[in-house]
Amino acid sequence: MKEIEKTQIKLLSDRLDLIRHQMASMQLTNETEKYTALEKERAALEIQIAHLKAVRHKKLSKEAQKLVDMPFKRPITKKEQADLGKLKKAVRGLVIVHPMTALGREMELEDMTGFSKTEF
Repeated sequence: MKEIEKTQIKLLSDRLDLIRHQMASMQLTNETEKYTALEKERAALEIQIAHLKAVRHKKLSKEAQKLVDMPFKRPITKKEQADLGKLKKAVRGLVIVHPMTALGREMELEDMTGFSKTEF
């Protein structure tokens, strides 16, 4: 389902880009009717794209949803990152997600983040 929204967003973004290029070329000419029609279509496309992005954001994968539902999460400090083995032994069931992995990008993480059922 997430792929459907992704492809729709891509198609609408391509159409929006085309309209923006047409509007830039029409500013040089005196075609105000076409320009206003394109401006209305541009506004409608921007609203549709924003809606689809919100829908896509709500639909996280099952693994991401499971992590989000965990009661405790926090960024991992640099000191803790240096000795992850010690941290993982101290906190059972700790799941660490790096922002550059597919899961981290999907969850839009900015820092290496730990998720756990117990406080850490």
